[in-house]
Amino acid sequence: MKPICVICTMLLVVFSANQSLADNWGSWRGPTGNGISMEKNLPTHWSKDTNVAWRIELPGPAGATPVVWDDQIFLTSVDGESLLLMCFGTDGEEQWRREVGRGNKEVRGDEGNSASPSPITDGEYVWSFMGTGNLACFTVSGEPVWRVDLQQRYGEFKIAFGMSATPVLHDGRLFVQLIHGDGKPSTQEAIVVAIDARTGDHLWKVDRVTGAAKENEHSYASPMLYDFGGITFLITHGADYTVAYNLDDGAERWRLGGLNPQGASYHPTLRFVASPAAAEGIVVCPTAKNGPVFAVAPDQRGDLTESDAILWVRDQHTPDVPSPLIHDDLVYLCRENGMLLVLDRATGEEVYMERTHSHRHRASPVFADGHLYLTARDGKITVVKAGRDFEIVAQNDTGEAMSASPVISNGTIYLRTFDALWAIR
Repeated sequence: MKPICVICTMLLVVFSANQSLADNWGSWRGPTGNGISMEKNLPTHWSKDTNVAWRIELPGPAGATPVVWDDQIFLTSVDGESLLLMCFGTDGEEQWRREVGRGNKEVRGDEGNSASPSPITDGEYVWSFMGTGNLACFTVSGEPVWRVDLQQRYGEFKIAFGMSATPVLHDGRLFVQLIHGDGKPSTQEAIVVAIDARTGDHLWKVDRVTGAAKENEHSYASPMLYDFGGITFLITHGADYTVAYNLDDGAERWRLGGLNPQGASYHPTLRFVASPAAAEGIVVCPTAKNGPVFAVAPDQRGDLTESDAILWVRDQHTPDVPSPLIHDDLVYLCRENGMLLVLDRATGEEVYMERTHSHRHRASPVFADGHLYLTARDGKITVVKAGRDFEIVAQNDTGEAMSASPVISNGTIYLRTFDALWAIR
C-alpha cells in the first residue's frame, strides 16, 4: 500500500483542514491524510507515450508511495542490500540519494521489501523508516540530522513479511506502531512509540496488549491520525483490534474489538494490511480475507466493542490490502481482486459493487477532481467516476508492476512502479 505488506498498507495518515497544503503530498495518504486531493484538471488518460512528462529509472523496486513537497519528490528504493532514500526534482532530475540501512528482505516478488514504509516530509526535513528498523532524518537538501535503529532501541521485530508501517508525523513528533510478536498471546511484543522528530530521542512507549495469537500478532497496516473538531489522537490497527491513543502520553482512549472474535471460529491468519480511513465523525476499519468492515464513532472512550459507538458493520467484502477512502456521503472499498464496493457513509448500505480490473490491487485508492484512481499490481490504473453510479472513465497501462499508490501534486500525477518514477501531466 503497503508485502503482504504493501503500500497500500503502508500507511501514514495526517489530517489537515488547511487547503493551502493541497499542492503538497507530504505523507502516503496526501495533504488531507485520507487519499483525497483538492486539485483540478488532472489527466484521466495516459499511456507509455501519452501525457508522460518524464520517466526515470530507479535502482530497485519498492511498494512505498513517494511524497512531494514543492519541487522535490522523495521515495525509497533498494539497490542490492542498500536501503535508499532518494530525492528527485519535479523536473525528473535526481538531486541526491542516502543510505538509510542495509540488509534488504524481499517478500512476494518485491511486492514488499525492507523499503516498504513510505517517507514523510514537512518541506524542511524528510524522515525515512525501513523494515530493518532503521529510522533516519535528513534535511530536504540531503544533510543527515540523526538516525536510530528501532530494533536496538525497542527489541527485535518478529514479523513474517517485514515491518511495513509508515510513521505518523504530528507537532514535532513521530508516532510508530510496531505490531508484531511470536504468536503467543501470553507474551506481548507489540508497542506504540513516540519519537522526537528533530532529535530522534525517545518520548514514550506503551504496550499494545490485545490477546491476538499466531500470525494475527503481525500487522502490516500503518497508524493514522484523527484530527477533526479540535480532537486529535492516534489510531493504530492490527492484532485483532483498532486502538486509539492520546498523543501526549500514549494513554489509551478507546479500543474496538470484534474484528476477529476469539473462540472456535478464530481466524489464525487474519493479519491486517489495509489501514483505517477517517472523516469527521467516522472511522472505517477494514479487516482481511473477505472479513467484516466496521464503522465507528471516534469521539468515544473505553471499549467500543458491542457499543453504541459502532455505526454499522458490513459482514464481508473487506478491502484486504487497499485502505478505504471516504468522500462526501460514500465509503469506497477497493478489494484486492479489483471489485469496487461503494457503501452509504451513514448506514453502510451497499450502493454498488462492480469489477474494475481483474488483477490484484495492492495500492490504496486516490480521489481527485471527481474521480477515483485505482492501481493494480500489473500497472493498470482504472479511473472511475466518483458517486453513486458506476462508470469507468479510463484504464491506463504503464506496462510495469506497481503496488505504490498514486501521488498528486501541482497538476502532476506521480507513479512509482517497480522500475521507474513517472510524471503524468
